[in-house]
Amino acid sequence: MKTVLCMVLGVTLVATVAPASAQSAATHSLPYNDCMRLDQINEWHVVDAQTAIVRTGPYQRYLVKLKASCDKLGIGPRGLEFIASDADKAVAPLRICGGVGEKVRSREQPPCAIDSVSLIDEATFDGYRSHAKYHSVTSQQPSRNP
Repeated sequence: MKTVLCMVLGVTLVATVAPASAQSAATHSLPYNDCMRLDQINEWHVVDAQTAIVRTGPYQRYLVKLKASCDKLGIGPRGLEFIASDADKAVAPLRICGGVGEKVRSREQPPCAIDSVSLIDEATFDGYRSHAKYHSVTSQQPSRNP
C-alpha cells in the first residue's frame, strides 16, 4: 500500500513540476541592466496588433511581442502604457524585462500579456517604424501616422 501511495505522489509531483519548468524555460527575460526603463520612454510605435517598438534614451531600442492580438493599442490619449508585473514592482520598479505577468494596454484596450522583450539595433527599429500604425515621440503622447 505504501509503495502504491508513493508512486501516485511521485507521478503527481512530476506532472506538476514539468509544466512549470517548461514555462520558465520558454520565458527569456532580459538581464536587469538591459530592461526597458518605463520612466525613460521617449518614442514608441505600434507596428501591428501583436508588435510594438520602443526607444528609451538615445541608444536603447526594444521589440515588444504580445501573446495575443490587441487591436486597439495606440488609439486614444494614452495609446501605449506598460504595466510591470507584481514581482517586477517589488524588485525592479519601472522596468519591463519580458518576464511573466508584464502587460501593455491603452485606454481603449484591456491589458494584453507581453510575450517577449528584446533589444534591437537602429536599422531594425527604423524598419519597423516605417510600417507602424500609431506613433508617439514623447512618452504617453500618441499621435496618428499622417
